[in-house]
Amino acid sequence: MLSTVRDLGAAVRRARREAGFSQQALADRAGVSRQWLSRMEAGKGPSAELGKVLDVLAALGLAVDLVAAPAPDAKDDDPFAGLFEDGP
Repeated sequence: MLSTVRDLGAAVRRARREAGFSQQALADRAGVSRQWLSRMEAGKGPSAELGKVLDVLAALGLAVDLVAAPAPDAKDDDPFAGLFEDGP
């Protein structure tokens, strides 16, 4: 469960390491600088707006939980699959 910007940064760091990415490799892949990613992982720097979002969620008794995204072709697991497609 994530309730602070620092929690999110730590979760990103863990996920990056588990994926075998260096900070530079992930930064390149995400289109951000390594310095930005480093600050983000530390829960510092460009987190003001995210911090406000997390504060609002916390005030509501809610938190963010990271889960692995489904594979792009996992339509069977998508509860919204077919809702926006044209009819038969």
